[in-house]
Amino acid sequence: MSELQREVSELESKSTTAARLFDIRRIIGGLFVVYGIIVTIAGINPSDADLKKAQDVNINLWTGLAMLALGLFFLVWLKLRPVVTPPVTPDEEPSSPDEEPSK
Repeated sequence: MSELQREVSELESKSTTAARLFDIRRIIGGLFVVYGIIVTIAGINPSDADLKKAQDVNINLWTGLAMLALGLFFLVWLKLRPVVTPPVTPDEEPSSPDEEPSK
């Protein structure tokens, strides 16, 4: 395996890892799950004043459960449809920056 092929393979590997790591579904799903857990815990034992403000609806509990559901949806979506990076085709010869592209 030539040096160029090794470098291209290494760059492809790093690119794929970065694409998977910074996939927006992972970030949104993780944040919604964390905040959903926090809001759900806050909604488990509401005070009478909190219930009275929300017209006897435990809004923290329902909002927390909805956030958990949405976060889990994003994470399951990420698992079922992972990021696919397009294959990189290396050029036959690396061109220098001052060369004109061939037509």
